[in-house]
Amino acid sequence: MLRFLIRILISLVTAALGLLIAMWILPGFHIEWGGFLVAILVFTVAQAVLAPFIFNMARKYASAILGGIGLVSTFVALLIASLFPSGIRVDDAVTWVLATLVVWIITALGAWLLPLVFLKRRAGDRTSAA
Repeated sequence: MLRFLIRILISLVTAALGLLIAMWILPGFHIEWGGFLVAILVFTVAQAVLAPFIFNMARKYASAILGGIGLVSTFVALLIASLFPSGIRVDDAVTWVLATLVVWIITALGAWLLPLVFLKRRAGDRTSAA
């Protein structure tokens, strides 16, 4: 149960970081602070639901795009999050592409590195307790 909660926390933190970094480096990517938490929650839930679905559809119908599943699910999750008012606003197609890349890189790195940090710390706590 603790691992599940840590993974949810990591997903929320990496989504927030990805969205903030995209906002800071892309002039056409805007986040309204009133809807920032909603955007993070919507993005995280959409990403969690869409990634396995898109993976299964691609595996079944278009196996050549399996490597891009993370990018596709990130784009669709951003699109869904942008539909909610007072959240994300993207000005043009180039910004959509760049925002997808930025958010995908940040969330992928976070999902890969942060569990190592938490699990290593937890393993160290168990060793010192024994």
